[in-house]
Amino acid sequence: MSILVEKNTKIIVQGLTGKTGTFHTEQALAYHGTQMVAGIHPKKGGETWTAGEGAKDAAGTELPIFTSVAEAKDKTGATASVIYVPPAGAAAAIEEAIEAGIDLITCITEGIPVSDMVKVKAKLEKSKSRLIGPNCPGVLTPEECKIGIMPGNIFSKGSVGVVSRSGTLTYEAVFQTTNEGLGQTTAVGIGGDPVKGTEFIDVLEMFLADDATQSIIMIGEIGGSAEEDAAQFLADEAKKGRSKPTVGFIAGRTAPKGRTMGHAGAVVSGGKGGAEDKIEAMEKAGIRVSPSPAQLGKTLVELLKG
Repeated sequence: MSILVEKNTKIIVQGLTGKTGTFHTEQALAYHGTQMVAGIHPKKGGETWTAGEGAKDAAGTELPIFTSVAEAKDKTGATASVIYVPPAGAAAAIEEAIEAGIDLITCITEGIPVSDMVKVKAKLEKSKSRLIGPNCPGVLTPEECKIGIMPGNIFSKGSVGVVSRSGTLTYEAVFQTTNEGLGQTTAVGIGGDPVKGTEFIDVLEMFLADDATQSIIMIGEIGGSAEEDAAQFLADEAKKGRSKPTVGFIAGRTAPKGRTMGHAGAVVSGGKGGAEDKIEAMEKAGIRVSPSPAQLGKTLVELLKG
């Protein structure tokens, strides 16, 4: 089992013909044959995109270009979309995918205006679509499906579910759990923007319900209250008898108040969103907080040993 994506997931690429879309689509095709099935470009419908050497064994793979997401979904049966569209057009690309009824939309784009995302969020809540991101590294199920920009070579199939606001720390948690021999079920980078499609609680709920996921790593950042909310959710679920060993980490512990650190959402303001409050909430909920990002894997191993 895994969550969100597996080997049969069919994916269309919004922004395929650009440099970023081309590079990461080739990487996805090279990763255990992830099923990228089409690209979208309003002015290039009817053309064909061809994978280069970056796709390795899949070099030469041709994908049709359609003018709209709705047409691509109809012709290919795709249920997922990944977006590499520049910030000015990314919100419109997400909305197009929502209107086409795509089940899983992953937006990698960084720098989408918050006002645009507020409108997207309103549309999303009235739909059946799920959005991962924006400003995220994507989602990857080892040896099955890679959507986004995560480096596939550090993953191994296993038992740890990884959810993170930080892209680079997602990779750190994956690399360490691979090295410790634990492996991963699925890794989900939810993104660091203040307004996004999927929060910690959504992913944690999926991991708790997934039999293959035996433990969880949750990586948060300063800013907002999502980590405190997630900690409370896990505490409430534990009272119902539903819990899994969980390791947590909060990035930005030394950040000065009022300054945005790395992500648009990583800012402490009005006395809220500080690292210490988040750590305290995690510990109170029974989450083992790692002393540093370099010890995520070892902290989980110690927790599992009891």
